[in-house]
Amino acid sequence: MQNKEELIKLLKENEVIKFGDFTLSSGKKSSYYVDMKRAVTDPKILSKVAKMISERLDKEKTDKIAGPALGAIPIVTAVSLKSEIPMLMIRKAKKGYGTSKLIEGDLEDGDSVVVVEDVTTTGNSLMNAIKAVSKNGGVVKQAFVVVDRGEGALENFEKEGVALKPLVSIKDF
Repeated sequence: MQNKEELIKLLKENEVIKFGDFTLSSGKKSSYYVDMKRAVTDPKILSKVAKMISERLDKEKTDKIAGPALGAIPIVTAVSLKSEIPMLMIRKAKKGYGTSKLIEGDLEDGDSVVVVEDVTTTGNSLMNAIKAVSKNGGVVKQAFVVVDRGEGALENFEKEGVALKPLVSIKDF
């Protein structure tokens, strides 16, 4: 629990939760905004997040750490470095040049992949990343998010058979 309290303190000190009138990526209006880009660019916060996720991973049963571009990539990188588990980067769309890959990194059929995200509302973008991993041969049973906004993501993931584990919830603020 000490790690969670420390993370909440760091997020508050760095004004990651902002109050006002905001439009979310979904188009929905909100009285608060979780500015996770501010958090994942701070080395103290990123280090704390990587430590917390790495401690909760089953390293023996995890082949890869993955996350969607852009917000999750610093987290994926930090967790990969801390846990020494190789990482994958999931693009929003296939690139139209070079290898035209949707997933960068070495994903092999049957790899057990843990997917991470910075913040979830309903979890749609994270679920899209998980589906991309699954379509490319990976198996995802577990996902982590730094902050869950408490607007349906946990329930949506439960329906899909994926355990979503938030490090903190907006209710903690």
